[in-house]
Parts: sequence; C-alpha cells; structure tokens
Amino acid sequence: MKKLKALLTVAVLIALIFTAVSCGKTASDTQTTTAETTAGTTAATSGEAVELGTGSKHFGLRVVDASGEESCFIIGTDETTVGEALQKLGLIEGEEGDYGLYIKSVNGITADYDKDGTYWAFYINGEYATTSADLTEITENTEYMLKVEK
Repeated sequence: MKKLKALLTVAVLIALIFTAVSCGKTASDTQTTTAETTAGTTAATSGEAVELGTGSKHFGLRVVDASGEESCFIIGTDETTVGEALQKLGLIEGEEGDYGLYIKSVNGITADYDKDGTYWAFYINGEYATTSADLTEITENTEYMLKVEK
C-alpha cells in the first residue's frame, strides 16, 4: 500500500511538472496559490502556472485569449469531468447547448460569437476535442486547453 501511495505521489508530481513546463515554465518557476486567489490576475500578470483547487485528480489547463496571451493552471479536484471542475472553481461560465456546455467565459474573458464570431474551443493534449468540457472525464497527466478562435 505504501508503494502504491508513493507511486501515485510521483505520478502527480510528474503531471504538475509536465503542466508547468508545457506552459513555458520550469517546475521551480511554478507559483502555488489557493482557489481564493484571483486566478486570472495572478496568472496573467505573473506568467506562471497557478495551482487551483484540491483533490485527488490533477490536470493542466492552458487558457489562450484572442490576443494569444496564455494563462496556465494546475487544477486539483475530486469532480468527474473537466467542465464540472472548472465551473466549481469559477473559471468557466456558459449555457447548456445541444452538445453539452457552451462555454462563453473563461477566467473572466468572454468570447461572443454573435458579436464578433469568436468562441472558446476546447482541446485535449493539443487535439481539438470531440466532446464538450462538461462531458469530458478527467484523465490524469492530460493538458486541456481553452482557446479563443474565430
């Protein structure tokens, strides 16, 4: 049992390092905060990966706004899906659509298709997702991305 726990701890650390490096940072550059921190302000101004939430599952989230500015997060949660975890942390807002949650706002940034043709695209490990965030089960060691596209 102790070996299994040690292996799980190592796996989580590797996932966190992967996320920090994939966002252009090294593990030593990663800033740890709590969910009460204003995530968008911290991530956008510091350029560092921000750790949000607690739980047994961990994944990386990269947010790319319309100007190409990136914010990176390491999410800890006990939720089942990516959408549930991000909604619970207040990182995303949207409305139910025919294919799941239609994300309208991420980290306080709104994409308005009716106004300018932009929308939040959802990616899994760099590949355009075939499911909405609220229907995507969390997979450890995975990087999810929300990116404004036109």
